[in-house]
Amino acid sequence: MHEPLHYTDDEIREVLRDVRVIAMVGASPKWNRPSHFAMKYLQQKGYRVVPVNPANAGEVVLGETVHARLADVPVKVDMVDVFRNAEAAGPITDEAIAIGAKVVWMQLGVRNDAAAERARAAGLRVVMDRCPKIEYGRLFGELGWCGVNTGVISSKRLRSRR
Repeated sequence: MHEPLHYTDDEIREVLRDVRVIAMVGASPKWNRPSHFAMKYLQQKGYRVVPVNPANAGEVVLGETVHARLADVPVKVDMVDVFRNAEAAGPITDEAIAIGAKVVWMQLGVRNDAAAERARAAGLRVVMDRCPKIEYGRLFGELGWCGVNTGVISSKRLRSRR
């Protein structure tokens, strides 16, 4: 059994403030996939999110060309967001180390302690089993991700449509 993961709000906030370019491994061109929602949200918050997915290499997703692997990304990557399973997170982490990323972030449900250890030994910050979209909303005072501030919930009385 794994020890529970604990990250302070300050640690997560610092990561989200320090990164500008995110390579999202496992990004999907399908609008209804979680990675697509996360990519779009993070772009709207000012991050450049470069999709990495060998199945869709060469396609354009949300204005960005999809690359087959991290080494193909033509810009300096600050953070690698892993939208793949824990087993795949190992080799992806090794690629993140090789390209000089500063952070490896493994999505909700993704945890690979051995990969995290290698990343930390190489000087990278590691976040596991969290979503940057959710953490951004939680830590930067935006509640839109939970239904507030979307126009769906309002204190104004609705007029009858009759």
